[in-house]
Amino acid sequence: MKALKLTLAAAAAAIAMGGAAQAQERPLGLTFNVGAASDYVFRGISQTDEEPQVFGGADATLGSIGYAGVWASNVDFGDGTDLEYDLYAGIKPALGPVTLDLGVIYYGYHNQPGDADWDFTEFKVAGSVPAGPATVGAAVFYSNDFTGGVGPATYYEGNASVAIPDTRFTVGGALGRQVLHDVDDADYTVWNLGVGVALNEKLGLDLRYWGTDADEWGSIYDDRVVVGFKVTF
Repeated sequence: MKALKLTLAAAAAAIAMGGAAQAQERPLGLTFNVGAASDYVFRGISQTDEEPQVFGGADATLGSIGYAGVWASNVDFGDGTDLEYDLYAGIKPALGPVTLDLGVIYYGYHNQPGDADWDFTEFKVAGSVPAGPATVGAAVFYSNDFTGGVGPATYYEGNASVAIPDTRFTVGGALGRQVLHDVDDADYTVWNLGVGVALNEKLGLDLRYWGTDADEWGSIYDDRVVVGFKVTF
């Protein structure tokens, strides 16, 4: 399990910084981001052994249709692995009121042991649609060889967010299911709910509760509250 970024102050549901990365819709644009959080949580699992996270990245956009980027964060898997770096690209076509996101994400890891096989690639199909003051979405991520070399895996998610009128606050959450197709009794459900606030055009804060139904597997799966900030420039 690794990184879908904690998306601060955007609060659509898969906020995970790490998630995987969403480019801002700016024509021929290039933006950078840096931030920190009390923990790095990906699909409900701490990637930093319940310690703080520092991250940064860059996003390039081509109009409102195409994007590509890179993102990096510290990690701690207890085996010497100390850095995650993500490379991603995709397109965001619109079909009527539905905005699609078709992308690919490569997750790489620095200083991993030779037999760890943490690196993996995921393909993403996502969509979102406005529903009154809210935005409702769904996403599917598929890897033919998931992290740890466990074989094919699929992550399913439904999410929603709503901007509170006349404020800078956005409330959002998600419900997801991680499925490992060749591993028995390894599937689990994950959920999150939180609030983001845009302090200005560059700085966002996020406070988010994460939970899973797999906390008996170890403390990194336990329910937790994560606070973080992100600066975009």
